[in-house]
Amino acid sequence: MTLAWRLVARTLHLQTSSRGTPKTCPSLSLSSGALWGSGTKLGLHTKPRMPPCDFTPERYQSLPYDRVLDIHKQHLSPVLTAYFSKPLLLHQGHGEWLFDHEGNRYLDFFSGIVTVSVGHCHPGAYHGCSPYTCSLSNVGLFKMTLPSGSGCRSTMCPDVFRGPWGGSHCRDSPVQTIRKCSCAPDRCHAKDQYIEQFKDTLNTCVAKSIAGFFAEPIQGVNGVVQYPKGFLREAFELVRERGGVCIADEVQTGFGRLGSHFWGFQTHGVLPDIVTMAKGIGNGFPMAAVVTTPEIARSLANCVLHFSTFGGSPVACAVGSAVLEVIKEENLQENSQEVGTYMLLKFAKLRDEFEIIGDVRGKGLMIGIEMVKDKTSRQPLPREEVSQIHEDCKRMGLIIGRGGLFSQTFRIAPSMCVTKPEVDFAVEVFRCAVIQHMERRAQ
Repeated sequence: MTLAWRLVARTLHLQTSSRGTPKTCPSLSLSSGALWGSGTKLGLHTKPRMPPCDFTPERYQSLPYDRVLDIHKQHLSPVLTAYFSKPLLLHQGHGEWLFDHEGNRYLDFFSGIVTVSVGHCHPGAYHGCSPYTCSLSNVGLFKMTLPSGSGCRSTMCPDVFRGPWGGSHCRDSPVQTIRKCSCAPDRCHAKDQYIEQFKDTLNTCVAKSIAGFFAEPIQGVNGVVQYPKGFLREAFELVRERGGVCIADEVQTGFGRLGSHFWGFQTHGVLPDIVTMAKGIGNGFPMAAVVTTPEIARSLANCVLHFSTFGGSPVACAVGSAVLEVIKEENLQENSQEVGTYMLLKFAKLRDEFEIIGDVRGKGLMIGIEMVKDKTSRQPLPREEVSQIHEDCKRMGLIIGRGGLFSQTFRIAPSMCVTKPEVDFAVEVFRCAVIQHMERRAQ
């Protein structure tokens, strides 16, 4: 499902629907007509039952689904492809839940691409902004082509599951890879190998003096890739030796999502020179921020012109401050740690159960599940097979994301207010989807 698709749906809804007060109600039914209630022990072909929800969405009163689909096809770029064969027309959100135009309920375990940090439509996170305008807000897809040789160089991704080196003591995570290695628990040989490759890049592919080095503490779009312990600390040291600044991209990892620390860079024991942040800071409201040292900030005064047209918007600042207050007051970082670890360990059991689940990784509420043909080759499961599992999850009421070079990794990143019963439902849905896929394979 594209971001633009949701934007069209939200805009059309706001033109026609009235603002009402949510009411307590029993669970909604999905298109199958079955009511969802509390979870029970499932048989092999039993559809998982959703946890209850104390919210009733407003009745959808805007354009018919087919008309919205026609508008999408006529006026939006064909590059904006949908996640699902039948795109969702999302109508309203509440907490961890999303509702489509027919009233079907979905557990949102991707949070608008890791954007909704404290839950859809949180009553305390907007300071005067309408929750109806913010609950499904997101950003569009922007593209800018950079020609090769423009001054940016990529380094080898230190992926301890798919890369040439890695093993069972490499990651800062409750769950390690299935790869075997001879590393001691306090010494990662894979990290040493990747650092040597990083040195080769610095020695052969860039100038003696470099401007800077960008790194996500955990790679998001690439499939929740975690580096070996100690890698980022040594990489920062090498960059600074050449005069470069170290920049941490906390767009997805920041604001307590990783549980153990508020910022992802803290999990690596480093202090960046510049930190970029967005997404979770606004809980769906479009905003971002940059934090840097006083010295670097003063250097910007030497530029001919450096400013931001919308920088310091009082609306954005109010939203960001409110979101930070909610994270602190509702102990959402602690919840990320407790519920995220619980979920990681449950998904790790599925990895041990199914040959096509090659890796489960992550920290807190940022989790990746990499699908493979088999655990020996670690070759990615074909895209069409991953898509079938994805569709089955959606059909049973679970929204998750995709990532990785081959779109082979499911990305799990619910709002930080998620609960253990909701995790139980999500894990059971995913298990059922994998079982259905294995049965199709066997036919």
